[in-house]
Amino acid sequence: MTEQNWDKTVDFLIVGSGGGGMSAGVTAADLGLDTLIIEKGKKFGGSTAISGGGIWIPNAPTLTRKGQVDDPNAIKGYLRNLTDGSGVSDARIDAYVDNGPKLMELLDRNKNMKLYWVKGYSDYHPENEGGSPLGRTIECMPFDTRKLKEDEQFQRPNSMKGPLGLWVTSKDYHDLAMVKRTWAGRRASMVAAWRVGSNVIRRRHMATGGRALAARLRMVLKDAGVPLWLRTSMTELVTDANGTVIGVVAEREGKTVRIGARRGVLLATGGFDHNQEMRDKYLPEHGRADVSSGARENKGDGIRVGQELGAAVDLMDDAWWMPSVLHPMGAVIPLVSERCIPPSVIVNAKGERFTNESSPYVNFVHDQLEGGHVPAWFVMDTKAKNRYPFAQVLPNMPFPQGFYDSGVIHKADTLRELAEKIGVPADKLLATIDRFNGFARSGKDEDFGRGDSAYDRYYGDPTMKNPNMDEIVKGPFYAIKCEAGDLGTKGGLVTDENSRVLRGDGSAIAGLYATGNTTASVMGNEYAGAGATIGPSMVFGYLAAKAAAANTLPLNESTPAASS
Repeated sequence: MTEQNWDKTVDFLIVGSGGGGMSAGVTAADLGLDTLIIEKGKKFGGSTAISGGGIWIPNAPTLTRKGQVDDPNAIKGYLRNLTDGSGVSDARIDAYVDNGPKLMELLDRNKNMKLYWVKGYSDYHPENEGGSPLGRTIECMPFDTRKLKEDEQFQRPNSMKGPLGLWVTSKDYHDLAMVKRTWAGRRASMVAAWRVGSNVIRRRHMATGGRALAARLRMVLKDAGVPLWLRTSMTELVTDANGTVIGVVAEREGKTVRIGARRGVLLATGGFDHNQEMRDKYLPEHGRADVSSGARENKGDGIRVGQELGAAVDLMDDAWWMPSVLHPMGAVIPLVSERCIPPSVIVNAKGERFTNESSPYVNFVHDQLEGGHVPAWFVMDTKAKNRYPFAQVLPNMPFPQGFYDSGVIHKADTLRELAEKIGVPADKLLATIDRFNGFARSGKDEDFGRGDSAYDRYYGDPTMKNPNMDEIVKGPFYAIKCEAGDLGTKGGLVTDENSRVLRGDGSAIAGLYATGNTTASVMGNEYAGAGATIGPSMVFGYLAAKAAAANTLPLNESTPAASS
């Protein structure tokens, strides 16, 4: 295929506009590459935009300015311990830890990229050597999306925006969840009320979390002059006679377009969250139902085209699991803070607890899947319902009737009656809760260690002896169906420390790079801390752009294509 056959030619083509794709775009532009990002959806931001927006990158400038400086070797040791047995190479871990701060230094140079440390949001395994109870998660400062101007209409929405323009950061939510319990919670509620009034007067369009991150990255891209084409869906990769990837074929606004890439193509298209055929093929039996809160466009496109060129895949049986509630209207509601509510337990069909309810969500669902506890039942009393938010319903507020009508929630005056409604043995459920209540009185969970970890306690109630445990005694009682959901799939194309896509024999497919959930995660089967999905996606996007810029064999425009 000659130059005249391309509809558009650039140095570096990025497929996908999530955190990984946009970080790669910023990096490529900084290195002088003519860069284009194409996005399948009508909105930009991918799963990043609908996430909490945390970024787990130790030694980022935002952290070091606050004195949170880590020995890189300690971080690498922490990750090697977590990923032991998952097939993650030392070279990839080293590349991630060593280059994360460099990416954040690059982003930090732009006035639009403002971040803060979510101090106290513990790593997910702080008790492990190298883990931190204070955490290393950073998050974007709230952003007024009016600054996007004409691009504001193309920003993917998320659930972080409340009524009348109320905006809430993860730190705000941590405090607001305790509005009935602590002075910090009450102060947070007053701040929230002030924000509502302020936004009405100032007419601001404030975004937080992943939406703020996506908006700020889009602003940096605009400053760098990197175009982003929406409604442009990649259908296949184009290679030359030597098997080097030199571009893509895509559908844009109903038309086929051919885009050449002199220095390479980066696949940042997300996982196979909503591809039922792939879920059935790869995921464990009880995790195959599509209870995913990943972007609807995530159907494994990047993984598919990589496999067509002989790319190896790994970790395809795993995901960024998240215990979830299915809203009657179809939305997936993740259960993060809810699992730390003190007067509550999660039981299986036998009416028994099966793990630490407050543990990191990936670990919780791993245990849920291993035991076949799908669905499980989240059981709590009225005391819990009145004190804490649950599944986006505020304390003291009734659950919508639709939850009851759909069978997602059951309510009963007694635990025995509740057990009958959800079909678990009543005597067993009563025994389980009686045993749990004894642990709550002593403050020590002798079965699963709930509340022992700083991670457990982050969303717990600090007024309790054990922040994660209190007696379940006050009726009426509630049981909520708890599904094995996910934030996206975790398996994908095997890549090296430079984000190059590899074949089964370890050789690289020239000109092809990948990052994010399109790849087999550098976290293996684990999760280091909040933002350990987005952080690596951004860093390996950065490394892909660096590798493409260093590529000394740009597209040979006179070489005919072997496949297109």
